[in-house]
Amino acid sequence: MSRLKLFLALSRTPHGLLDLAAPGLSALLWLGTFPPGEILALGLLTAFSGYTAIYALNDVVDHRVDREKMRLTGPSGPKQDLDSVFARHPLAQGVLTYREGLFWTLAWASLAAIGSYLLNPVCALIFLLACLLEFSYCRLLKVTHLRGIISGLVKTSGPLAAVFAVDPSPNPTFLFILFLWLFFWEIGGQNVPNDLADMEEDRRIGGKTIPVRLGSQGAVGIILTAIFLTAGLSLALPWVVSQKSTLTFLIGALAAGIYLLLIPAGKLFRSKDPQDAFLLFNRASYYPLAMLGVTVASWVF
Repeated sequence: MSRLKLFLALSRTPHGLLDLAAPGLSALLWLGTFPPGEILALGLLTAFSGYTAIYALNDVVDHRVDREKMRLTGPSGPKQDLDSVFARHPLAQGVLTYREGLFWTLAWASLAAIGSYLLNPVCALIFLLACLLEFSYCRLLKVTHLRGIISGLVKTSGPLAAVFAVDPSPNPTFLFILFLWLFFWEIGGQNVPNDLADMEEDRRIGGKTIPVRLGSQGAVGIILTAIFLTAGLSLALPWVVSQKSTLTFLIGALAAGIYLLLIPAGKLFRSKDPQDAFLLFNRASYYPLAMLGVTVASWVF
């Protein structure tokens, strides 16, 4: 495998590229149109840099824990998902050195910090807080299952920053609804399903996650609750933005929620199978991109 692919694996770039849709979606929802070209270009570069840095930071901070897990499961792990397209935890495998990983992380973080400051100093502050929260999230694996809340805060930071990048004074109500929407998407579609699939690994190393603490049934209950809230909040978004809602948006949002969230969550509820947790995780990863397409389509139809 090429060195570049190893670095891309460190930053989980395939997943990060999908995540870029969330800040883009948030900015477009608020503006009701595309931002000026220079803001769009700088925003895309900054968002890519930020996600690349944050995902790499996770592996840099967690490399000892990841190595401990690999002693139990092997380098390929018990599953394949979007986070393992190129390689699973290359730092923990030893195919990248800690120094290389740290340099990669700091380089992208520096680009993200500069870009976010140029967009709006508030964006730079949000990025800094996201880095600190991600560090805390990693360090709390063996401390408390409530660290999952931090994951939701980190995942919403990019979309919130994107709104401030295109408008220094956005509507607080919109920001609140946007935060709740993406927070519950992260909890129900990403964090808890991922931890559910990793439950046995985490239990064996003394990790404290929601599935380890509450068991499969409790974790699935939280997943379903969060998924239903995500789907419901998506239908409320048009009422708090400056643009009028359209039937296209409502139908598209409902369809995306059913196919990407509710159907795989229902399958997981029936089976409690870790493989179905990964089906939900993988499919839910496309939800912001699908909603981005729905938003743009609603301007045309």
